[in-house]
Amino acid sequence: MTPQLSLASVVVLVITVFTASTPAQVHAQISVVDDTGNTISIASPATRIVSLAPHATELVFAAGGGAKLVGVSAYSDFPAEAKYLPSVGGSGQLDIEAIASLKPDLIIAWASGNHPRQLARLRRLGLTVFESEPRSLDMIASTMERLGTLVGSNQGHLQAASFRRDLYALQQRYADKSPVTVFYQIWSTPLMTLNDTHVISQAIKLCGGVNSFGQLKPLVPTVSREAVVMANPDMLISSDENAEMPTHWQRYKHIKFVKNADFYRIDGSVMNRAGPRIVGATATLCEKIDQVRAKKSGLK
Repeated sequence: MTPQLSLASVVVLVITVFTASTPAQVHAQISVVDDTGNTISIASPATRIVSLAPHATELVFAAGGGAKLVGVSAYSDFPAEAKYLPSVGGSGQLDIEAIASLKPDLIIAWASGNHPRQLARLRRLGLTVFESEPRSLDMIASTMERLGTLVGSNQGHLQAASFRRDLYALQQRYADKSPVTVFYQIWSTPLMTLNDTHVISQAIKLCGGVNSFGQLKPLVPTVSREAVVMANPDMLISSDENAEMPTHWQRYKHIKFVKNADFYRIDGSVMNRAGPRIVGATATLCEKIDQVRAKKSGLK
């Protein structure tokens, strides 16, 4: 005869079963996919983070992990708190020993800006590396969400939602605008620009602009002045603070951006970083492109 269980025995049995199954849930890994397609898994929310690029530093702060940063790359100057964190070297030449000494449980790297051999060395040391390489504006929002997950904060999702709202407003405002050809100069010596796979080119496109060198294969191609003369863009936008603009272009009188004095500067420390502030910089970019569009319309 099977003995009947008392109510108290049933309660104890249920608690025992629940307790036995709980640890696997409590200690479940946190996993996200980085921008290079690698799955990044950590046992619990990151508490010691090192950022290897200025844009990555901004993204970590936006995602709610600023207080957990223990080291940043050179030129990580936003937000202001980032300036006072230990430096681990420039994005292209990292101090591996300094990074290791900080005992990070998560490293946010820059896929196209950090040297692959150095990232491989960090992984050989057993360090977890998330590679950031946003190639679209929405990927920036997505990165904030994924980093928020890794640091155990809902702030990344809130910031991403706000970013997408602002982005959608810009898309609606500049949809179906007439095209304006743009030469986007990021450096003057040598003369450097960006191709269409770069996130900045997507920002230009959102504004109704057309990147004059968008079809070139390198992400950051070097071009000649003769190539710019041949392309004859409507406007020049420079994020190079050291460029002597428009002095060195003045002898090319027949280029449209020289003839119509359509030279514009934009803050490269904001626009050239794939971080949360780029949506505001894109709004400024759109305004500058719209000014040229209005001039073109008036010349017809």
